[in-house]
Amino acid sequence: MLAAPVSDPALLPGWAGEPKWDGFRALLSVDAGQVVLRSRRGTEMAASFPEVVAGVVQLPDATALDGELVVWDAAGRLAFERLQNRLALRGAGAARAAQEWPAHFVAFDLLRLSGTDTTSWPYRRRRSALESVFAAHQLSAPWALCPSTTEADVVREWLTWASVGIEGVVFKRLDGAYKPSVRGWQKYKVRETSEAIVGAVTGSLAAPRTLLLGRYDNGGRFQYVGRTTTLVQAAGAAVAGLLAAGRRGHPWTGWSFSAGWGSQEKLNVTLVEPELVVEVGVDVARDASARWRHPARWHRARPDLSAADVPRLTSPPH
Repeated sequence: MLAAPVSDPALLPGWAGEPKWDGFRALLSVDAGQVVLRSRRGTEMAASFPEVVAGVVQLPDATALDGELVVWDAAGRLAFERLQNRLALRGAGAARAAQEWPAHFVAFDLLRLSGTDTTSWPYRRRRSALESVFAAHQLSAPWALCPSTTEADVVREWLTWASVGIEGVVFKRLDGAYKPSVRGWQKYKVRETSEAIVGAVTGSLAAPRTLLLGRYDNGGRFQYVGRTTTLVQAAGAAVAGLLAAGRRGHPWTGWSFSAGWGSQEKLNVTLVEPELVVEVGVDVARDASARWRHPARWHRARPDLSAADVPRLTSPPH
């Protein structure tokens, strides 16, 4: 189930709130010892997280969970950067990463329990059953139970935890069923960051200097929305390994781009396949085309997201 963004963090009557974690969304199921761990995009992740696979012996068989893969650092903060390279690791590399920076699965919903499909149950019933699983089986690492509350004061407190990696709050109807791929939940994000899709780079594909960013509009057209500031070397190297050269028919074929920010200089760009989602810091200043008027500041790559997860391009209010 997915969440639609909202601009108001108020907890409404008939809803529950949960912290929004800074990690990888994941769906996990176990059947007769066989483990399936997939991202929202359907990427199989079990081989990359052997510590989570080993932990399924604690779960009742024929059970499925929805949750978030996270890594905590020594100071108790969420360390998303420790997750970013995990999807590329297998075998001994994954085992070393699991030993050094073990991931936890923060469970926030129960989809199946001992063979019983629970998705039609209202949230309050699924939540109660999930809590019972944790209590009855005395689940410990790598499992963690996501907090849930119907108290507005608790939600307000969670919104002050951005410094430890809590991104915001997810709201769920107490009487709502779990509907895959439906945006029936709501999410409020504290950070002033936004997602976009990399459509081109300056520099080279092997060493990108800046990223040209796009979003799809409501007509399905891939539109340019802005460019990042110059990437530091480490960020450029990390992004380079996630980019693929643009193929024939790229939506920006034949386009030209100015350096912007007061300059009319034309940029020399290399088109890339519009697949990689990145998170950037932006302000609210936009031009008439809804492009960001100021450079976007690099925050991180989001290989766990797809282009469909990026907000659609909409015109700014007048």
